[in-house]
Amino acid sequence: MQDANYLIGRQPILDRNEEVIAYELLFRSAVSHNTATVANATHATASVIINALSGFGLERILGNHKGFINMELDLLLSDSLGILPRDRVVLELLETLAVTPELVERCRALKKEGFQLALDDHEYAPAYAELYDIVDIVKVDLLQTPPSRLAGMVEKFRPYPVKLLAEKVETRDEYRLCRDLGFEYFQGFYFAKPSVMEKKRMDESGVTLLKLMDLLMKDVELMVIEQAFRESPGLTYKLLLLVNSVSLGLRGKIQNIRHAVAILGRQQIKRWVQLALFVSDTTNGPENPLVELAAVRAAFMEQLAHRHPALKGDRDAGEQAFLTGILSLLGGLYDVSLDEILANLSLSEDVREALTNHGGALGQLLTFAEQLEQLDSRLEEGCLEKIGLSQEDVLEAQVKAYGWRNGMS
Repeated sequence: MQDANYLIGRQPILDRNEEVIAYELLFRSAVSHNTATVANATHATASVIINALSGFGLERILGNHKGFINMELDLLLSDSLGILPRDRVVLELLETLAVTPELVERCRALKKEGFQLALDDHEYAPAYAELYDIVDIVKVDLLQTPPSRLAGMVEKFRPYPVKLLAEKVETRDEYRLCRDLGFEYFQGFYFAKPSVMEKKRMDESGVTLLKLMDLLMKDVELMVIEQAFRESPGLTYKLLLLVNSVSLGLRGKIQNIRHAVAILGRQQIKRWVQLALFVSDTTNGPENPLVELAAVRAAFMEQLAHRHPALKGDRDAGEQAFLTGILSLLGGLYDVSLDEILANLSLSEDVREALTNHGGALGQLLTFAEQLEQLDSRLEEGCLEKIGLSQEDVLEAQVKAYGWRNGMS
C-alpha cells in the first residue's frame, strides 16, 4: 500500500432526500496524533489523492459517488491535478486561501477544464464575489455560523449560481432548518442520531429480524431460515430490497429468499439480515446513510479483527466483530434499550462487554472505528500501538470494508 503515513477518512454527504450522493475524503495522521492538521498540508492532501487513486482505487473508496478533496494553494495551482477524473471529484478551496487575481484565474481555468469547485467552511463576504460566480458549492459550517444568522446569509447567496451545503449538522432540528432555508446538501452525523420523538419501537419485522439473526448464528438448517422468511412477507420484502440495492455483478434481480441463499451463501445472507435492521419499508435502500454507516463500521471491524494480536487466532473473531459493529448503532435507531436488543440474541460475553462498556479487544476495535468516523476529533495518542495494529493494517481493512459495501470485493 502506497504512502501509509496517513489514514483515509471518509464522511458521507447527503441530499435533501437524505441519500448519500458524495463523500468528503480526508486524511488522518496516527503518527502525529492529530486530526487533519499537519505541518505540510499540501503533502497530506497529495497523500489523499495518491491513496484514493492507487492505494485504495477510486471505485472502491467512492463507489458511484463523487469525492470532495481539500485543496491548499500549492496543490490547486499544480499541474498534478490533471491526474484526477474531473467527473468524480469536487475540489474544496480551504477557508485559509486568500482571494487574489491568481486564485480567481486558476479557478476559472479549472472550471473550463470540467472540475467542480466548492468553498469550504465559508461565511458570506463581499471579497469573494468573483468566486461566487465561479464555484458550484458553498459549504457552511454550523459550528461557526449559528442558526440565527443562517437565514440572512442564505439571502445574500441567492443572486449567485451556487448550491449550499450545511456541514457539521448534528441534530434533526438543524437539518430541518437548513433544508427549509434552501440548503441542497448536508454533512454530519445527524442521520445516525434520531431525536427521541422520532425513534420508533422495534416493530414485528425488527423483532423477527433479531430472531432470524439468532438462527443464523446458531447455524440452523437453511430450510428453517426459509421458513422464518415465509412467515413474514414484510421481512422478505425488506431483505430483498436491501440485497437488490447492492451491486453484486448479478445478471438479474434476486427474486426470493431461496434464490438469495443460493446466490449469496449463508454468510452473506447473515450480513444482509443484520443490515436490514437499518432499512425501513419507505426507503429505497441503496443510499440509506444508516446502512452505509453500519455496513462500513461492521466490515471495517471484521477486517481489523483478523489482524488484532489478541483476536487473529480466533476463527469466530471476524464474525463477532462484524456483529458488534452492527449492534453498536441500533440503540440510536430504535426506542429500545440495548439490554432489550441483546436479550433476543445469543451473544458471547466478549460482544456484550464491547457493546456495554467498550471493553476487551472488540471494545478496542469499536472505539477505534468510532474515532475514525468522527473526523474532527483527535485520535488517541498511540492508539494503534496500544491495539497492536499498524497503519498498513488499517488501510487494508478500510479498502476491504469500502469494497465490500460497494459490492466489489
